[in-house]
Formats: sequence, C-alpha cells, structure tokens
Amino acid sequence: RQWRQSTRRNLRRLKDDAQEWLSSLQLWRGDIHLIEGMFGTGILSYFSFLRFLVMLNMIIFLLMFSFVMLPIIMIKIYCFHTGSICSVYPSSARRGLVIFHEHITDLLSGGGFLEQTYLFYGYYKVDKIYFPSITYNLPLAYLLATVAYLFLSLIWIVKRSATGFKRNLVQDEDRFQSFCNKIFAGWDFCITNENAAKLKRSSLLYELKTDLEEERIKQKIKDRTRKEKCRIYVIRLILNLFVIAVLAGCFYSIYVATVFSQEAQMNNTKVNFIVDLINEYLPSIVITLANFITPLLFSVIINYEDYSPAFEIRFTLMRCVFMRLTSIGVLLFSLWSQITKCKEDPCVCGYNHVLYSCWETRVGQEMYKLTVFDFIIIVAVTILWSFPESKLIVNYCECGLAKWWGQQEFAIPQNVLEIVYGQTICWIGTFYCPMLPAICTIKYFFIFYIKKVSLINNCRPATRPFRASSSNFFFLGVLLIGLALACLPVIVSVAQINCSQACGPFVNYTTSWEVLPTTVAQLPDGVRTLLFALSSEAFAVSFFVFTCLAMFYVIALAGAHKRVINQLREQLAMVGLLNNTCFQKIWRCDCVNLLSYFYSYYLFFILYIFLFLHKLLSMCYFVFQEGRDKRFLIQKLCQAQRLSAIKSPASKSQPRSSRSSPCYHTSFSNNFNEAVFLAHPPPDSSTHV
Repeated sequence: RQWRQSTRRNLRRLKDDAQEWLSSLQLWRGDIHLIEGMFGTGILSYFSFLRFLVMLNMIIFLLMFSFVMLPIIMIKIYCFHTGSICSVYPSSARRGLVIFHEHITDLLSGGGFLEQTYLFYGYYKVDKIYFPSITYNLPLAYLLATVAYLFLSLIWIVKRSATGFKRNLVQDEDRFQSFCNKIFAGWDFCITNENAAKLKRSSLLYELKTDLEEERIKQKIKDRTRKEKCRIYVIRLILNLFVIAVLAGCFYSIYVATVFSQEAQMNNTKVNFIVDLINEYLPSIVITLANFITPLLFSVIINYEDYSPAFEIRFTLMRCVFMRLTSIGVLLFSLWSQITKCKEDPCVCGYNHVLYSCWETRVGQEMYKLTVFDFIIIVAVTILWSFPESKLIVNYCECGLAKWWGQQEFAIPQNVLEIVYGQTICWIGTFYCPMLPAICTIKYFFIFYIKKVSLINNCRPATRPFRASSSNFFFLGVLLIGLALACLPVIVSVAQINCSQACGPFVNYTTSWEVLPTTVAQLPDGVRTLLFALSSEAFAVSFFVFTCLAMFYVIALAGAHKRVINQLREQLAMVGLLNNTCFQKIWRCDCVNLLSYFYSYYLFFILYIFLFLHKLLSMCYFVFQEGRDKRFLIQKLCQAQRLSAIKSPASKSQPRSSRSSPCYHTSFSNNFNEAVFLAHPPPDSSTHV
C-alpha cells in the first residue's frame, strides 16, 4: 500500500512537471506576461486569443497539406479537358514581356502566375492518384479534409468556450467575496523574481480597479430615476435606427462595388497600373473602409447609450460582428449572382462558364485579396497613423492634456473584430484556397508583434477597465458565430452550386457532395448497408430522440449541480456567519474578562489609595494633636511659673534679670506637683485651672 501511494505521488509529480515544462514552451509566454502586468488581463485576453488562432490555423494548414497537397507533390498526375465546352480553362498567366508592376499586381490579386499554383482550388485537377499499393481518392480526401477542419475548429472553440464558461460559473460570486479572495488569497507566494512580483502586483491592482469600476457603474444604474430611464431609452432607440441605416448603406455599397469590379474584369479593360489595381481590389477596399469607419462610429455612439463597460464591449462587438461578417456574405452573394447568371437560361454547364471557367478559383482569389488587403491596412494604420500620432504629440507638445490624448487606448472591440473577420475569411477561403491557413498563420504572427510594439509604445492603460474572464468567453462566442457563418457559403458551394468542369478535383461530378455517395456505392455490401442504415430517416429520428434525452439529462444534471452549488454556498455563508458569531462571542467574553481584571485592579488601586490617604491623614492629625498638646502644656507651665513667682516671698530678692527670664527647669522643679496636675487635663476640658 505504501508503495502504491509513493508511486501515485511520483506519477502526479511527474505529470505536474511535464505540464509545467509544456507551459514553458508556449508561444509568446514571456511577452504575454509582460502585457498582463502592464495593461491588465483584458488586453491579455486579446493576445491569448491571437495565439490560439495562430495554433488553429497551423493545424488546419497541416491537415490540408497532408491530405491534399502532399499526394500531388509526390505524384503529379493531371486530368486534361475532355473537349467539351465546359472543360476549357484559359490560363491567366501573362506571356511575353512582363513588367515588374504586373508581377506586383499578380502577387496582390492572386492572378497571373499565382492562379495555376498550389495556392488555389483550380490547380488540383486530379481524380485518382495511383500509388504502388493503394489508390488515393483526392476528391474524397479534399471534401473530408474540408469537413475535418471545420469540425476541428468547432470542437476546439467549444472546448475553450466551455472552459471559459466554467470559470465564469466559478467566478459568479459575491463581489465582496471576490475582493477578499483577491486581497487575501490572490498573491502567488512561489514568485521569487522581482520583475514577476511587479507584474503580479500590477495585475492584481488592475483587477481591483475593474471590480470597483463595475460596482460604481452598477450603483449609478441602480440610482436612475424614471425620467432618466425614459430619456436613455429614447436616445438608444434613435441611435439604433441610425446604426441600421448605416449598415444598409454599407451593404449596398459592397454590392455595387462587387458588381462593378466583376464587370470591369469581364470586359478586360486595362488602363494603367493604379486603376487596374483599384478595379481588382474595389470590393476589398469598400469592405475595409466600411469595417474601418463603422467601428469608430459605433464606439462614439455607444458612449451616449450609457451601458456598463462589460456590456458596452459586447454590444459594440455584436454590431461590428454583424457588419463585418455580413459584408462577407454580401460579397459572396454578389459573386454568386454573377456566377450563376448566364445569357441563355438555363446555363449550359450550370454556371457562367464563359466568364467564370473556374469560379472556385475566382472566389478563392477574392478571399485571398481580402486577407492580403486586411493585413496591409492593419500594418499601414499602425505605422502611418498610430506611431506618428503618438510620438509627435507626446514628444513635441508641452501641454499635459495633449500628451495624455496622444497616448491612445487599445480598442479591444476593433482589434478582436479584425482577427475574427480575418479568421472567418480563412475558414471560407480554405476550400477555394488550400494554402490560405498558412498565409493567415504568417499574418497573425506578424500582427502579434506589430500590436505588441504599438501597445507598449503608443497606448496607455484603459480609463474604463474591464475583466478578462467574461471577455475570453465572449471572444470565443463571437468566433463561434463567425464559424457558423463561414459554414453556410461552404455548404452552399459543396451541395447546391455546380462545381467547375474545367478545374479542381470534382471535374467528374456535378456537385462536390456527389463524391461521397459515389464512393459509398463502391464499398462492399456490408459496409454500404451499414452506412445507408446510418443515413436513413429511422436512424436520424432515433438519434435525434436519443440526443434530446441526453440533453435533457445533462440539463437536469446541470440544474441539480447548480442547486447543490447554491446550497454549498449558503452553507459556507452560514458557517462563515457562525464563525463570525463565535468570534464575536469569544471577543465579548475576552472583553468582559479583561474589563473584570481592569475593574479588580482599579478597586484594589482605589483601596490602596484610600488606605494611604487614611494613614496620611492619621499621621497629620496625630502630629497636629501632639503639637497642640505641647503648646497647651507649655502655656500652663508658664502660668504656673508666674503664679509661683508671685506667691514666693523670696522671689523679690532675686535679681531683675532673673525675674524677667524665669528658668523653666527651676520653676518645674519647684512646682512639681502643679506641673503634674497641669499636664493631665485634656485640651477641650471644661475644668479651668
């Protein structure tokens, strides 16, 4: 038994060491800790979110590379067109003398020499790849890899969201209890480095500021009068109508710009380098301008709606999410309206094969241009706007207010929406541009360092701080919305729109989804029967009922756990109250005992003082009485001496000097009997001699 316990202890210690070692290998660990100490956990959540997307895109790229690109790299086999009108795919590569700026245009637009490369869907025109011992079905691998990266993204985001939701449930506590936990139990006593201690101190200070700011806002909302509430609701209604009008104008502008750009490319009009580049990038330019202007407008509007800091961030994010993600949907709708529109109705090939011989590559090029242009805008705004504004005002303006204004705040809603928007484009574009995840990984890698340098050099801590726990969960929720919206165009492309007959791995199928039932039909009878049974309506209904029962059980279990948690919280509160009552009683008893001790000592001291004063008064009275007796005795002796001098006949014969100065001893010896008699009467005696 002792051996088992020691083994279990050693394994636990080994697991902890392994986890610590793996955490030390995390990407940007030191940079993120530095940002946390300087600007708090709210901005830390943005950079952690960015790191998560870098890892996610890297895994998606490895998935697409392993199952789609690597087989073609190993064995290059191509299927040429069959001679039908739908299988003609004219190359857009430039021939003859090519000017340098044309290469730049191709690099930025994805056309020209980049169109017929591993970058886009049209290059993978392969049906089967024959290895020495196996036949590789590339269309099936392409479709399953697409489903796999979407499903993997869903699982990973839900897992991280569940972790954040658990933290929110644990942290859903009394605010004063949160204060106590942060103040009395928030410090990490394992910290031995001075810099780490400073960072931890700054982090705790920032969290306390966040809690206090939230309490202040809640109290302000609670103290509103009915008149103030009516005024705020009217202002919010007017501002929301204005926001709807702005969004409608942006969507219409995107649609018009997309149609104009596609018509210019169809007519193949060439003017000059700048005009051609603008025509290529016109939808991306309009979308980027809309995405750049509307968040600024929303951030100004939200200040007049008087929300709490946490809800302010969420509401601004929801508006920006709707704007950015819907703009991508409007772009795709505009493209598909041009792709499926033919002069003759219906289309011969199911799509406009004359203008879009490989429409998947055209959609991939639009996603590629959006990604590249988004990165260019982020870098340009940071270098050409943030740095000059901050450095010029801070370094060359003496006014303190100007210096404070020159240091910007790191706007988390806009920055989060930038990467959510880019990641949504990546999810949509990976089906049409398999190397887009690698481009997004490199893009986010550079964005991390650009944002970090801009944050440290140009930004100040937020004047209205906010917490990171709810922000992390909300960021992942927004990303989950982006994933759901990204799945819609991919599903429509796979299941509804006819795939191109001149390019891509699905040249032998009407739609991309047909490869799945075709492959299933080639399987053995037993496997095919099993798969058909799994895809039947009876199994679907049974699975749905089972899922509903499981969800009902989980919801009931969660409710029971919540009730138990509330009971435990109440018990902890009662235990704390009882402990507080016991401490108060003990304190009262201690106070009573202490007071009794003080009272006893006080009485003893008073008694001692009383005895001392009594003794002192007795001594004074005795001294006074003794002095009085002596004076009285001397007076009587003097009287007796005078009387004896008068009576004695011999006193006249004495010298005058002797009579004027009688001797006490002589008188006393001569009149001993009288002296004895005179010494005994009391001072207050009524008997007079």
